[in-house]
Amino acid sequence: MQRSLFALSLALVFAGCDSDSPSNTGQTLRISLSAVDALTNGFHYEGWAIIAGNPVSTGKFNVDANGDLVDLSGSPISNGDFNTGQDLSSASAIVVTIEPAGDTDAVPADTKYLGGDVSSLEAALSPAHGSSLGDNFSTAAGSYILATPTNGDGTDENSGIWFLDLSSGAPLAALTLPGLPTGWKYEGWAVINGSPVTTGTFTAVDTVDDAAPFSGPNAGPPFPGEDFLVNAPTGQTFPTDIAGGTAVISIEPFPDSDAAPFTLKPLTGGIPANATDHVDYSMDNNAGAFPTGSARIL
Repeated sequence: MQRSLFALSLALVFAGCDSDSPSNTGQTLRISLSAVDALTNGFHYEGWAIIAGNPVSTGKFNVDANGDLVDLSGSPISNGDFNTGQDLSSASAIVVTIEPAGDTDAVPADTKYLGGDVSSLEAALSPAHGSSLGDNFSTAAGSYILATPTNGDGTDENSGIWFLDLSSGAPLAALTLPGLPTGWKYEGWAVINGSPVTTGTFTAVDTVDDAAPFSGPNAGPPFPGEDFLVNAPTGQTFPTDIAGGTAVISIEPFPDSDAAPFTLKPLTGGIPANATDHVDYSMDNNAGAFPTGSARIL
């Protein structure tokens, strides 16, 4: 009997020494992410456990160039484990937000990026979860034309891109995109000579976008788009010819941490090298490349 009790005691000791198991069961959240890019300019990610309808922070983090989780000083977070000191076992969902630089409050930002319901202490994370963007964007579709309506003289027509459809003979909205929750905006892009140049942010597909920094003196059509005629950014010369480049629609956090396109790009389309103006060119659905992740309560 004494030998049996001794063996049982040893088994319990060794079980408690499992290096992959945290000492406080239910208080650690292990996060693993795929295709998530690093945030810049002090912006960072934060995890949240939703417990009885209330968000409980599980910790702030960023990712490095390899996509591995790091703390805000850039040090690796071993196994992606966040020891919260709180019992997370009753969490109904896990959410990852994008937080602004200097954030110190205990309230999630509007920019909810990934989310997932918890089942058996695990959650699959994606932008499609109702707590985040709420759509998988599998039905997103669109097209564009090349034109420069804001210079009014019919020249340099391959130096502008407009997300409108001329197939009926009259300009119509060319983008099929779901509405976005607070904290997000769409943004159009033309990749010119290898560098992305914005066409402006927008929330509606049938009205002008938020800015026209490169367009000419005339009003453009009531759709997202841009003429690349003036105020060329560093490395570009306007007017130009964007044939052979790429058209992109991205989903951007608002406020935005970076002038470059964000990871979420539901629509992309190569602009043919022989593209001509006022011809409809279709875009491809890219939602299959959206980031994913998982969370596990340990």
